Amino acid sequence: MMDYFLGIDIGTSSAKLIAVDEAGRTVKRCERNYRYSQPSPGWREIWPGVWVDAVEDGLEELLGALDRQQVKAIGFTGQMHTTVFLDKEGKCIRPAIMWNDMRTKDRISSMKDFIAGKEDTRSILRILSTGSPAANLLWLKEQEGENFQKLDKFLIGPDYLVYYFSGEYSTDYCEASTSSLYDTEGTCWSLTMSRLLSLPETAYPPVRGSQEIVGNLTKELQKKFSLPAGVRIIAGTGDNPAVAVATGGLQYRYPVLSIGTSGVLVLSRDKVDREMKGKQILFSLDGKEIHVLVQGVVQSTGGSYNWYVKNILGMDDFDRLTKTVIPDTQRERGLLFYPHLTGDKTIYADPEVRGAFVGLDTNHTKEDLAIAVMEGICFAIKQLVQEMQLTCGELEHLKVTGGGSYSKIWMQILADVLNVSIQQLDGGEGASYGVAIMARNAVLPKEKGAVCGQPVKIRACFMPRAYQAGAYEIKYKKYLKMYDALKMINE
Repeated sequence: MMDYFLGIDIGTSSAKLIAVDEAGRTVKRCERNYRYSQPSPGWREIWPGVWVDAVEDGLEELLGALDRQQVKAIGFTGQMHTTVFLDKEGKCIRPAIMWNDMRTKDRISSMKDFIAGKEDTRSILRILSTGSPAANLLWLKEQEGENFQKLDKFLIGPDYLVYYFSGEYSTDYCEASTSSLYDTEGTCWSLTMSRLLSLPETAYPPVRGSQEIVGNLTKELQKKFSLPAGVRIIAGTGDNPAVAVATGGLQYRYPVLSIGTSGVLVLSRDKVDREMKGKQILFSLDGKEIHVLVQGVVQSTGGSYNWYVKNILGMDDFDRLTKTVIPDTQRERGLLFYPHLTGDKTIYADPEVRGAFVGLDTNHTKEDLAIAVMEGICFAIKQLVQEMQLTCGELEHLKVTGGGSYSKIWMQILADVLNVSIQQLDGGEGASYGVAIMARNAVLPKEKGAVCGQPVKIRACFMPRAYQAGAYEIKYKKYLKMYDALKMINE
């Protein structure tokens, strides 16, 4: 009889669920959408119960295709940084503050002043930004003192689902090292940050390897879903390391670009490099051997395209606009789009920067604007690549995954803008697949400590075209002037 392993990805706007078998083959997948709330400008928060409802609803569909008695382990992954606040009973005190929340933008500078020069915050000083657990916890302390007094534990994104399904508090090296609360060089929670936030040691979750088993599925959920006793729950990890596992980026050390709500470029490195732009992520499968992944982000990629198509045009079909468009004709129209609609964390480390269309005239159509949005996102990715100092050898045959990668027009534009070949990944290469493979490896003795699944498949390859690449290089130079111009206007 075949055993099954589940992977669940709690994204910004949906939960993705997948089941794989012992060989790492995808057996079933499904998705459930949800919405977060924006109670004030720049605020983004969600009750963790929304995740639970979406996951439990999705599980009914997922498990309907399986022999439930053969489910052996479950892994969770999802949005990094999103902060969940729990009281002594393990109940949520208030909505979780999300990774893309901007309410703390005025606190970052003073926080950096406080931690500057401290030995255990050298790595934190480089990555501290809006939406991080450190900033979110300080906001709670200063703005909602009554809720802060109730705080007994905080968890980060998918860690809450691990707790809900197992009853165990846990986080992994990825979530800890990107929280702006963790000393990545000393591999421990920062005492300086603890003093700043007035947090006792008991408030922090234990840090485990992502593939370590933290406990079993609770009896209540065993009964609810007719699952056997002894279903293992692993610690899991953030979505970007899970994608690195799924795509082979961790094993084979090539960069992977994921285009979802945000655009995330992840590279593997031998050790922490203080000189390199990007967030240094610690990642460990077994809690012993620690890898370093460097993450660079363009905060609004798919988010920008979603904003234009859904919010502005009121359309749900994301492909309809571009099905009959020839992007080469749009490129000559002189229209530029600046995609930093929700600020920037890697290129400028500027939460105040915003987006813009430049060069609009009465001849431009909605299709022109759609292509300009895609081009602007590709220009931002090119700038990110340059800021992270990727070599030509590393960037060759760049592998791309995520929802945005399904657009052939978008991928061809990206190939022309970067002037490299783009490999569009196929199959179960997402975060849910990566964490399902980790759940599988945690249970199968021969795979412990390994990173292995199905071979990565390439759906399509897009080659740069010489003329288009040259034309985009000229347009890119104009794009680079937009930050200073917008900064001057806003001042």
